[in-house]
Amino acid sequence: MQVNKKRILIISGWVLLGIFVLGAIGAGIVYNKREALLKEGLAKAIRKAKRDYNLNVTIGKAQFTGLSTVAFSNITVVPEGRDSLLRVGNTEVGVSIWPLLYGQVAVSSLTLQNGLAHIVRRDSTTNIDFLLKSQKKDSTATNADNTDADDRRVDLAVVAEKLVDNLLAKIPDNMDIRNLELRLTDNDRQIRFLTETATIDDDELTSTIHVNGDESVWHLTGTVDPSDQEANVALYADGKPLELPYLEQRYKLKLQADTLRAELRDVASSGGEFKIEGAGAVRNLRIHHPAVALGDVVVESAAMDANLFVGENYVGIDSTSTIYLGKVKARPFIKYTVSPVKIYDVQIHTDPLDAQDLFDSFPQGLFESLEGMKVAGKLKYDAVLHLDSSLPDSVQFNSGLTPDQFKILQFGKEDFSRVNKPFEHEVYEKDKLVRKFIVGPANPDFAPLNSISPNLRNAILTAEDYNFFTHHGFNEKAFRVSIATNFKTKKFKRGGSTISMQFVKNAFLNRNKTLSRKAEEILIVWLIENQHIISKERMYEIYLNFIEWGRNIYGIGEASRYYFAKSPANLDIGESILLSYVVPSPKATLSRFYPDGSVKTYLRGYFKLIGRIMASRGLTPYDTTAYGFYGVRLREGLRREIAPVDSIEIDSLMMPDEQTDETSNGINDFFRRVLGRDREEPEVVTPEQEAAKGVVTPTDSVPKSRRQLRKERREQRRREKEQKENESSQ
Repeated sequence: MQVNKKRILIISGWVLLGIFVLGAIGAGIVYNKREALLKEGLAKAIRKAKRDYNLNVTIGKAQFTGLSTVAFSNITVVPEGRDSLLRVGNTEVGVSIWPLLYGQVAVSSLTLQNGLAHIVRRDSTTNIDFLLKSQKKDSTATNADNTDADDRRVDLAVVAEKLVDNLLAKIPDNMDIRNLELRLTDNDRQIRFLTETATIDDDELTSTIHVNGDESVWHLTGTVDPSDQEANVALYADGKPLELPYLEQRYKLKLQADTLRAELRDVASSGGEFKIEGAGAVRNLRIHHPAVALGDVVVESAAMDANLFVGENYVGIDSTSTIYLGKVKARPFIKYTVSPVKIYDVQIHTDPLDAQDLFDSFPQGLFESLEGMKVAGKLKYDAVLHLDSSLPDSVQFNSGLTPDQFKILQFGKEDFSRVNKPFEHEVYEKDKLVRKFIVGPANPDFAPLNSISPNLRNAILTAEDYNFFTHHGFNEKAFRVSIATNFKTKKFKRGGSTISMQFVKNAFLNRNKTLSRKAEEILIVWLIENQHIISKERMYEIYLNFIEWGRNIYGIGEASRYYFAKSPANLDIGESILLSYVVPSPKATLSRFYPDGSVKTYLRGYFKLIGRIMASRGLTPYDTTAYGFYGVRLREGLRREIAPVDSIEIDSLMMPDEQTDETSNGINDFFRRVLGRDREEPEVVTPEQEAAKGVVTPTDSVPKSRRQLRKERREQRRREKEQKENESSQ
């Protein structure tokens, strides 16, 4: 036995020695032929770049300078028919040998001197179009091969893991870069980043970057350890904030920050998920954009501990993540499911927060009317959104602040209780004051709520916000419909404004459509409704007395006299329904009438719909003649301001219009309003312009033309026909 064991050991030793010798011989052959292999590999890569991407790549010289280090000089990359993309003077790249045995390329060292990467956009073309074309080509190939999509679906977790691993592998352990410029040219705009120095030495990263010459000097510093999959870096500028003027020139977006930080803490795979643990932070972030706010919005301190996850068909941010804003923190959850249908899940939750800490943490300039407000108690916020793209109408959305002994100790810049007494209301349009008037008994056109016709009060509530007296400022059903509609149309077509929100916008805020104004509006509504600062009755009274009803016509007192020569108390059902229709687009009110003062036919369906809803709720008697549609007559003095109806429109009246009652713009407008939408912002009309137009005073009746008489006879026949149909149905 001992002899056999000894023989086996001897044979094994010789085999291993043989393998080693063969490997050494092979390595020697490869080493001796490595220059030829390098040239062959580069030639192959150059041909592929030309064939697949139409890139002209040239390399002046390439040679090995060590066992696994290659030096290149005079590299150029020029897309066919485009500006030069890349030019490198000298570079030397070293790779780690051990990963090569597993087919992986890990960069161990990198030196580079005098390089330029130039991305150019001229009109609709760029010198990186080849990247977009290659993506389209890959997408087409993928779609063509997807006959068995379920069997061949790409696992996003695997793709993400490979991508991150490859990215980390390309970060060298040692790096020395000198004079590398990244230049972006967008037609006549240009931005340049010149990396004067960038080094990695013993995991320590340091760099000096000149932005647009001497305009600014940036530094990217920190630690980078790709082998342990960790990094912690900070970006800051010398003596001034980080800023890119290009963004302001191109997108009207001004962004500044003192310091940006990013951290990679861990990368791991488990349970079919790829997970990335990291963090980010910003100090003194300043944002200015017309869509965000009128002035600067300043975030003194914000950070996030982010735990990202990628599954087979989904990506997201785990609920163990935390957002820090000033003194408060919140837990977000985001999940985007890619297939088989797109599903969006968004949640954000907080623990009970000290209310004053929350108000103190709001970014400066975001809620100007609340600045300086003193509060007590606690607030807890929860929001949940679930949207299945295959069932958008079944969207789930809930959002709310839960108070615990919350109360307002002191108002900020705006005292919301001031409107409980008579006040002067100012109307601004495009930042210009166009009208001032008293909302109170001192104004002869002011109408107390109980002096306004119930027809008008109920018609406005039916069309605008029927649950106004029972909800707490918000209609979540309207928000859900708004989300579904906007998703289906791929544009913002519908909001979800209640009368409470319209009241706050007109009473305390400007008319500018900005994100900050909308957020401030929502928060003020919550404060007013939940703290009972203003009663519902007072809110509705003010609303009816200061909203716009026409060009320079504000309040129901002015409107009822201007259009119908009546007091608000005497408005009938038809006049009230008509006025409810014009609230979203007040400056177009006169266009709803014919020159004889009657209402245009396309609104008849709207009258029927609003009237039937009101009748079903016991707010008006059932009517068989379109709920006052035929009885509405514009004040005679205004009829001269209406353009005559052309012959084409007159001819169209010869056609039966019963079908248009159910599909008219009037009905569509009603549903757009009841289910929520943004309202038309009025155009600027100053009192001087209005006066220049002249006020038309009532005059004697003007003799009716033959066309007007024919129209009245047709309408009479329609009324008789409808009455017969209703009688036969009964």
